[in-house]
Amino acid sequence: SSSAHRLLFSSSMAVTLEVTPTRKRRPLVVGHLDSPNISDTKLFRSLFFASQELSHMQPLRFILRRNSQSIIRKVKVLAAVFDELLRSHMVYSQSAQLCFEEMNIVMQRMKTLIEDCTRSSKLWLLLQIENVSFSFHELVTDLSTVLDILPVNDFNLSEDAEDLILLLKKQCSDSIQFVDPRDDDLRRKVTDTIDGIKHQIVPDQSKLIGIFNDLGLLDSASLIEEIQRLEDETHDQIDERSRIAAASLIGLVRYANCVLYGPSTPSPHPDFRRHKSLSETNIPADFRCPITLELMRDPVVVSTGQTYDRESIDLWIKSGHNTCPKTGQVLKHTNLIPNSALKNLIVMWCRDQKIPFEIYGDGGVGSSTPCTEAVEFTRMMVSFLIDKLISVAEPNAVVFELRALAKSDSVARACIAEAGAIPKLVRYLGSDSPSLQINAVTAILNLSILEQNKTRIMETDGALNGVIEVLRSGATWEAKANAAATLFSLASISTYKRRLGRKVRVVSGLVDLAKQGPTSSKRDAFVAILNLAAERENVGRFVEVGVVQAAGDAFRELPEEAVSVVEAIVRKGGLMAVSAAFGLIRQLGEMMREGGDTTKESAAATLVTMCRKGGSELVAEMATIPGIERVIWEMIGTGTARGGRKAASLMRYLRRWAAGDTYETAATETQSIVVPTPSRIFNPVL
Repeated sequence: SSSAHRLLFSSSMAVTLEVTPTRKRRPLVVGHLDSPNISDTKLFRSLFFASQELSHMQPLRFILRRNSQSIIRKVKVLAAVFDELLRSHMVYSQSAQLCFEEMNIVMQRMKTLIEDCTRSSKLWLLLQIENVSFSFHELVTDLSTVLDILPVNDFNLSEDAEDLILLLKKQCSDSIQFVDPRDDDLRRKVTDTIDGIKHQIVPDQSKLIGIFNDLGLLDSASLIEEIQRLEDETHDQIDERSRIAAASLIGLVRYANCVLYGPSTPSPHPDFRRHKSLSETNIPADFRCPITLELMRDPVVVSTGQTYDRESIDLWIKSGHNTCPKTGQVLKHTNLIPNSALKNLIVMWCRDQKIPFEIYGDGGVGSSTPCTEAVEFTRMMVSFLIDKLISVAEPNAVVFELRALAKSDSVARACIAEAGAIPKLVRYLGSDSPSLQINAVTAILNLSILEQNKTRIMETDGALNGVIEVLRSGATWEAKANAAATLFSLASISTYKRRLGRKVRVVSGLVDLAKQGPTSSKRDAFVAILNLAAERENVGRFVEVGVVQAAGDAFRELPEEAVSVVEAIVRKGGLMAVSAAFGLIRQLGEMMREGGDTTKESAAATLVTMCRKGGSELVAEMATIPGIERVIWEMIGTGTARGGRKAASLMRYLRRWAAGDTYETAATETQSIVVPTPSRIFNPVL
């Protein structure tokens, strides 16, 4: 962030800045500056062009107009003087050069401040009006300090130019900090509106129109852009009070946009699908949870030093496991230590990728504490939308608005569900309109992210069956993929994981999507399958409908997800799962050679499990893979810690097989494994 941003946005709206009496500051020591050491001519030309650029900048239009206009007028006076000096071609003293360098820095700061104000949220600037006004005044004070020590008498200026300098000195010296009364009045209207919300006073629409017209936010598009800028401000804030202030403003703008301009009209290809944005982005491996392969939202470290998403590892531990999923080591304790450094990196990456990032919890965006005003604004907006949904003839725009609102934060998800929206959304899951169906199922997906909403959805009549039907016969691949993502979300609760896994339509629907869908849809299907396959009793059903073959066919397209599914199926399943995966042994060897680190680990772990459960016949098949020993040695030497251990196990299996040793399989039965021929399916002999 620029120095201007650090100054502008350091305090929250509830804090009144106490400005100390202005005083002229000693100029910066030029020797300590980071500015380049440039020649006299280049320095002065740079100063001249900076003054010209500032002179031609437009004052801020709606707020801080007088403050920005005052600075630009002063620079115009300097630009006229610099024009005369540039044509004189004179040689300047060292003191003059030092002043020019200092003045150049002041002008760059002026330019940065005006540009930052132009790009910033208007409402946020309005609530920080005293801070920002002080920033403008501080720059005038700095300019006055430089003018006081500028050796004007050495320049042989014309009488007109000297008069301009004297006039400018007086203007700067007499300058005082001020807040435009118009800006102050507008700020008061905004804060009064927000304060009224605390007492559940519905804002007057005519007053809302007046506020946003005065800010130059004249239509829905400009309000949506303002929301985006406010969300950026939320991410930039460090202290909780500033985040709460930004959250209140976001609530105000969302409410105004909905009430003044009505529900948005969805575009043919709306970009409001949470899983789509993540699926189509190459997530760094270190940001993925090793259990779910999803982007981590709350990374934590276990006793072995491995990092997982809190929700996933917590579920793993509560399911009765006492080992680290990645290393297999026994956990010395079950304390979960927040990985704050990694979390900050993930937040910054999400911002760069324009991916929404929300901390799990019941607070607002990026906040651990719900903001009262934001909650009330959201409730009023939800009430408005639900009333519209009941009365409107064409519900698509309203459902789209609920979908977008449910995507924003946990407060909105809670408010929407509490208002009874879920049964109303369920009605549209079977709509003949592809757009309405997508919006309805995606709204339910977004609502399901909140923990308590999962129970609401599962207990709502027709909700689960409606989602399953969209998965199986939805009008578009996007609708089917979002249905799969909804099932993934619901399955994060252990009891629902078992309940969903018992439904043949869920199992077959996910596998069909993994076989036939486009890449992003396949990814959603595999992630949901991986989640359901964590429950051992579900694995056999997936094997029966061909999940192993579907995953094998996707090895090239989605190596990480597909290999992870095969690993989970083989690990949790019995000999039937090993039998189904026999035909993938060569492909798994290729994944060990060509895949990324996570894919290599999964492929090696799958082969280890198959060798342990299947016996020497499976080792013999693995031994036929060209160059397999070299691949294994490379993993031992250069792979990850887990990959190296799995590769070492494979090497032991190969050596024992080569030596002619026999060993029992890990299966409880004492059967042998028959190696399949092309005409015979691989089956254990019982």
